[in-house]
Amino acid sequence: MKKANKKKKTHVPFRMNMLFFIVFLLFSALIFRLGIVQIVQGEDYQRKIERTEDITVNTSVPRGKIFDRNGQIVVDNVPQNAITYTRAKSPDADEMMETAEKLAQLIEKETDQVTERDKKDFWIRKNEEKAKAKVTDEEWAAYENDELSEDEIYDLQLDRITEEDLSELTAEELEVLAIYREFTAGYAMTPQIVKNQNVTDVEYAVVSENLSSLPGVNTTTDWERAYAFDSTLKTVLGNISSSKEGLPKEMVDYYLARDYSRNDRVGKSYLEYQYEDVLRGQKTKMKNITDKSGNVLDSEIITEGQRGHDLVLTVDMDLQIAVEKIIEEELGKAKRSGGHPLLDRAFVTMMDPNTGEILAMAGKKYEINDGKAEMLDFALGNMTTSYAMGSAVKGATILTGYMTGVNEPGEYIVDEPLRFAGTSPKSSWFNRGGAFGISDTYALMRSSNVYMFKTAMKIGGANYVPNGGLRIDMEAFSTMRKYFNQFGLGVKTGIDLPNEQAGYQGIVDPREPGKLLDFSIGQFDTYTPLQLAQYVSTIANGGYRMEPHIVKEIRQPMSDANKIGPVAEEIRPKVLNTLDLEPGWIERVQEGFRLVAQASQGTASGYFGDAPYKMAAKTGTAEGVYDGPLRENYKNQMTWNVTLVGYAPYDNPEVAMAVVVPWAYQSSANSIPINHNIGRRAMDKYFELKAQKAKEKPADAIVEQEILNKKETETES
Repeated sequence: MKKANKKKKTHVPFRMNMLFFIVFLLFSALIFRLGIVQIVQGEDYQRKIERTEDITVNTSVPRGKIFDRNGQIVVDNVPQNAITYTRAKSPDADEMMETAEKLAQLIEKETDQVTERDKKDFWIRKNEEKAKAKVTDEEWAAYENDELSEDEIYDLQLDRITEEDLSELTAEELEVLAIYREFTAGYAMTPQIVKNQNVTDVEYAVVSENLSSLPGVNTTTDWERAYAFDSTLKTVLGNISSSKEGLPKEMVDYYLARDYSRNDRVGKSYLEYQYEDVLRGQKTKMKNITDKSGNVLDSEIITEGQRGHDLVLTVDMDLQIAVEKIIEEELGKAKRSGGHPLLDRAFVTMMDPNTGEILAMAGKKYEINDGKAEMLDFALGNMTTSYAMGSAVKGATILTGYMTGVNEPGEYIVDEPLRFAGTSPKSSWFNRGGAFGISDTYALMRSSNVYMFKTAMKIGGANYVPNGGLRIDMEAFSTMRKYFNQFGLGVKTGIDLPNEQAGYQGIVDPREPGKLLDFSIGQFDTYTPLQLAQYVSTIANGGYRMEPHIVKEIRQPMSDANKIGPVAEEIRPKVLNTLDLEPGWIERVQEGFRLVAQASQGTASGYFGDAPYKMAAKTGTAEGVYDGPLRENYKNQMTWNVTLVGYAPYDNPEVAMAVVVPWAYQSSANSIPINHNIGRRAMDKYFELKAQKAKEKPADAIVEQEILNKKETETES
C-alpha cells in the first residue's frame, strides 16, 4: 500500500510540467507572431488603414411598371446604355479636367446645355495669363492691400470676357467643357449621369475598355419611362424628374430623410407622385472603397436592388382610347359646324358604381397652336376643373327634400311659372304658362325646374305668394350643401390622385335669396366631372358614396419582364358615407332616371330609348356667364354647359357615367346635343367591348398570367 501511494505522487507533477511547457510554447509563438505583425509589417498595415475607407452608397433601380386592368402595359422602362461619373469626396479639379479631356476623345457629347457662364469659367481656366490681364494694375494693388477680395477680382474677369474671347473656344474644348460640367454637377460619392441618350455600342465598349485610365468614370445601364399609348391618359399618369433634375428643390429634405440621393428620379405629379413609395423600388447598396482623398479604389455590391412594385390600374385602356376618340370626333364636329367659338373641351368619367373603380377618365381640350388645330389630353380636368352642372343634379335635390322632411315620395307639386316681385318669371322649360300637379318621378323625367324651386323654398321656410317677395332663411344654403356633400357634390371625392379640386361655392348674399332656387337646379355652385360621376354612382348603387380609385392592385415585380407578378396589395372598395334613407326613397329617384332615358317624354329617351342595355340617366343644361380662358375677350357672354349622368343596366348597374361639355353653345339657335351624342356612343362602346372580351378566353391577360403562375408553382412543388 505504501509503494502504490508513493508512485502516484511522483506521476502528477510530470503532467503539470508537460502542460506548462506546452502553454509556454504557444505563448512564445503568439508573442513571436505579434512581434512580426507589429514590428516587421506594422507600417504596411498602418498605411492600408490610412489609405482606405469604406463608404456605402445607393444606386437607383428601374421604377415599377403600370398596367391597365386587362394586363396591357401602359408605362414601361426602356433600358439604355449610360456613362456615369462618381465624384470623390475631395475632388481634384485638375484631375477631373484631365479625365474629361480623355473621355471627350471617346464619346460624342452635346454642348447645348453649356451656358455662357460655363464658357467664361472655362476660358479663365484655359487662359490664366489673359484672364489676369483683364484686371488693371490698380485693381491688383487693391487686391494686395485687401481692398478687393478674390471673388471680386474673379467677377471683374468674368465681366470683361468678350464674345471674341469666347469664340476662341474650339468645338473640341466645348465638348470637354460639357463633360466637365456633368462631372461637377454631381454629388460626392454618388454616380452622376454624363451621357445616357444615344450612347452607341462603340462608345460604351471603348469607355469600358479604358476605365482604368478614367478615374471615377463607369459604364452602366440606365432606363427611361416609355408610354405604350403615347399621350393617352398622360396627364393622369404624371411624370418623373430627370437624372439632371434629381430631387425637387422644395422636397429635398423630405426625400433625403427617406434614403434618397440628390440626383434620384422621383414622381413629380399625379400617379407617379401619389405612388412614389410603391414605384421607387429597393436600391442596390454599393460599398465604395476609397483612399483618404476620397478617390474610389474599388466597388462591390452589398445587396442587390429590386425594381419597384407594379401598378395595375382600374382603367380599361381599350375603353379609354375609344372614349377619347369619341370626344375628339364629337368635339371636332361641333367646332366645324360653326357658331361655337368658346367650346374647347369635353369630359367623360366612367366608373363601377359598386366598387368606385375608374374604368375610363377621358378629357380633351381643343387648341390652335401655330395655326394648327390640336386635341390635347385633358383627362386631369375631370378632377381639377369645375363647372355649373345644371339639371343633372336634380336627383340630389329630390332626395334632399325627402331627407329634410319637406317632401314625401310620390308627392305632387304644382308646376307653374313663379312670379316674384321685381324679377322675371321662373318656370320649367316645358311649361311657360300653365299650372298642373306633377310627381317627383315626372319632375325628373321632364326635368321640372319648378318642382326643385318649391322644394328649395320649403327647405328655406318660404311661402310662395304670386308677385310677392321671396323670404328665405339663408341657412338653407348650408343645409342643402350638407346633403349634396353626401352624394359627393361640393367635396373632394377621395380619388387616389393629388391636387383634386372640391369645386366653387357661390357667394351667399341675403339680398339674393333667389340664388337658392338656382342652387336647386345646379346653377349656383360648381362641381367637377368626377364629383358628378360619384354622385350618380351613389344613386345607382342604392345610397353608398364610394371612394373612386384609379389603382386596382399593387403587384410584386417579376424578373421576366413579360409577366405580371403576384398581388402584393389589393385596393378594396371603400364606402365614404351611406345616405340616411327610408325604404323606397332612392327607388323613386332611380325610377325617375329610368324614365328620363326610356319613357317617351324623357329628356334623353331620343338617344337611349332603343339602347339594349336599358339606361337610366339625367340630362343637364346650365346657363351662365362665360368664365373660361377667353373671358377677357368675351365679357358678359352668356353660354350653356351641357351635361349627362347615367348608369346601366338600370336594374343592376355595372357602369356609371358623367359627361360634361362646358360652354357648348352661346345661344339656343346653335345648341347641339353633344353631351347626348358622346354619352350614347361611350355607353355603346362599353357594352361592345364587354361582349368582345366575354368571347375571349380567358377574360383578361391578368387572369391568364395568374393561371400560368399557379401552374408553374405547382410544377416546382
